[in-house]
Amino acid sequence: MPKTILLKADELGRIEITERDGIRMIRRDVAAARWWARWFARRAAAREARALSKLTGIDGVPALLGWDGKELLRGYIGGLPMQQAQPRDRDYYRRALRLLAVLHRRGIVHNDLAKEPNWLVRDDGRPALVDFQIAWTRGRRGALFRLLAREDLRHLLKHKRTYCPEALSARQIAMLNTPAPHSRLWRATGKRLYKLIARRVFGYWDNEGKGRVRD
Repeated sequence: MPKTILLKADELGRIEITERDGIRMIRRDVAAARWWARWFARRAAAREARALSKLTGIDGVPALLGWDGKELLRGYIGGLPMQQAQPRDRDYYRRALRLLAVLHRRGIVHNDLAKEPNWLVRDDGRPALVDFQIAWTRGRRGALFRLLAREDLRHLLKHKRTYCPEALSARQIAMLNTPAPHSRLWRATGKRLYKLIARRVFGYWDNEGKGRVRD
């Protein structure tokens, strides 16, 4: 019987490390979601599957191994989440910028890169991205796409400012100081409500146990 390691269990289901046919993978069990959250959990998993299918073959993104409407299987990437690894090497951020550029060329915006657990530091020090549940997957690269892609980049620069601030360029500092209009509106209006729901209903924290929340 393959060993299964539970990573998270909440209203949206279970996330586990498991093994099938000798292949280690991550399993998202949507069927385990609470009845009132099951529709949302299924939609989120379907979006992640769609994003991963469009990113097939990209180093630093999990491979899509299966999606049947009840469970999502994706490839396992060894490493630590950013808040544990705390990457301070300039090369990590250079590679992370290139990884984001590849995503955006494929027409995908991650949309959730403010959360440090969505950035991995692999065993060899290279970056990887996980959790594409709210990714932009339409492929069209219009004005809204460019706006969201810029926010992907700005969230990466926030992490760089935390762990490797001496490597920020003048252009990157300027970008950090000029959030997009929708980001400023979100912080002024909906972010507090989002945090309240996420914490009280789903038990989520922006940095998942890191002990602080960064805007």
